[in-house]
Amino acid sequence: MRDLIKEASQKAELIVLQELHQSPYFPITENPNNFDYAENFEDDLKFWSEVAKESRVVLVTSLFEKRAEGLYHNTAFVFEKDGTIAGKYRKMHIPDDPAFYEKFYFTEGDLGFKPIETSVGKLGVLICWDQWFPEPARLMAMAGAEILIYPTAIGWLDEEPVVEQKSQKRRWKTVQEAHAITNGIPVATVNRVGFEKDPSQNFKGITFWGGTFLLNAKGETLIEGGESEEILYGEISKKESDEVRRMWPFFRDRRITEYANLSKRWLD
Repeated sequence: MRDLIKEASQKAELIVLQELHQSPYFPITENPNNFDYAENFEDDLKFWSEVAKESRVVLVTSLFEKRAEGLYHNTAFVFEKDGTIAGKYRKMHIPDDPAFYEKFYFTEGDLGFKPIETSVGKLGVLICWDQWFPEPARLMAMAGAEILIYPTAIGWLDEEPVVEQKSQKRRWKTVQEAHAITNGIPVATVNRVGFEKDPSQNFKGITFWGGTFLLNAKGETLIEGGESEEILYGEISKKESDEVRRMWPFFRDRRITEYANLSKRWLD
């Protein structure tokens, strides 16, 4: 991965890695031994800092953060071109689904939805399951994010019907196209690829479908990847968001006095 980053840095200023990129997708099963993946957390920070510095890129990583004994987060750390930490985001929405047992490992984030200032712009970094909710995307955009970034690990179980597999992937991209359109902001989503076996043998495993993509502020696809490991390059325009928002003024027309109930779980 270090070599691929160095190669990509010849063209790119901003590089985004997939969710939990330096280990297997261990939440596929509930196993206390998997917390050991976080034992070298401080060394991991030093390593990725060096990678960003040697390649002179802004680097978005996704790490298993050990905050304290018994307290862990799924955290995206953003490194500046000089290797310093520009900021971090702790995953807020934690799934607990078959073969995606993340609540066993991760505590919900507590850093809010705040863009991370970097030399290439304000990055609205979120993580995977966050991408299914409109609120984080909106709040990041309202706080001045110039792009939404989602390190991701999503795939299907081989036991699922093929029709359902294809439907899941279509819905996954559609909801993120909506984030781009309704906020007038580019979206970059970087997903895992490949099959990972379930050690518990409850399932065959997960096929991570890849499909990494970059959308412009109109929700149009600029680049899209396949199902194998690759480097994808894309370019976005910072001016485009302003141009799009002039013609589609969702922020102007929001009825902000009528949305108080959004802070409630349900309306009885």
